Amino acid sequence: MIHLQNYFNRINYQGSTTPELATLKAIHALHPAHIPFENIDVLLDRGISLELDSIQQKLIGHRRGGYCFEHNALFMEVLQQLGFEVESLMARTVWRQPDNTPLGPRTHQVLRVRIDGEWWLADVGFGGMVLTDPIRLETDEEQQGQHEAFRFKAHEHGWLLQVNIQEEWQDLYDIGNQPQEPIDMDVANWFTSASPNSKFRHNLMMARATPDTRYALLNNRLTVRPRNGTAEQRELTPEQLAAALEECFELTVEREWIPLLERIVEKGNLSS
Repeated sequence: MIHLQNYFNRINYQGSTTPELATLKAIHALHPAHIPFENIDVLLDRGISLELDSIQQKLIGHRRGGYCFEHNALFMEVLQQLGFEVESLMARTVWRQPDNTPLGPRTHQVLRVRIDGEWWLADVGFGGMVLTDPIRLETDEEQQGQHEAFRFKAHEHGWLLQVNIQEEWQDLYDIGNQPQEPIDMDVANWFTSASPNSKFRHNLMMARATPDTRYALLNNRLTVRPRNGTAEQRELTPEQLAAALEECFELTVEREWIPLLERIVEKGNLSS
């Protein structure tokens, strides 16, 4: 069980706990604004536990972030404790992949939430393009979020989620329509955190989305994109990188992180 009041304090939520659309929208907006996406523990070989007690201690108690399996496991438990009907689905990320690139595995967890007979996609763990709003499934109409517009393209086995970036529709991820069991998350989590073929093993990745700004970090390249504004990018020194972790992603830099940050800046990415 998740201590709901501790979670609400973590995301600064003081609203209704009734399992209705307004509640889902409110906490969905606040979660990625206050709990960052980050993969530091993967790079430090600390392992990623999907036990709820461990996730609660890390993301809430220690005020850390995590990646999709941690974020959406926590969010799913919160929604279920509030009385929502929730299912876990798996998606295949295709965001910014070159044409003719071989498909990767389904290693991104998303949530399907039913409210008043309608299904909604909830996802608080997709890095630099994390959703800030739930999106109604089973429709191909454009849906405007806080930052971008999204739409689905339905197919035989699920849905392709697309985002509108500068008047161009781009593919984000392909969602399978079969509900997943916890063991499916365990397998995908192992690949993502431990396989040498996982991009999370070779790059520092962070993100946070406030109502006004998206922050994204890939190794030592920081991107700041204001809502309805032009993105700015800059390369960071080790000292600037540590400062960005605290200022942009609201993390307290641990002593053990410093050699990692220095190595990231020196090599550009961890596979060089």
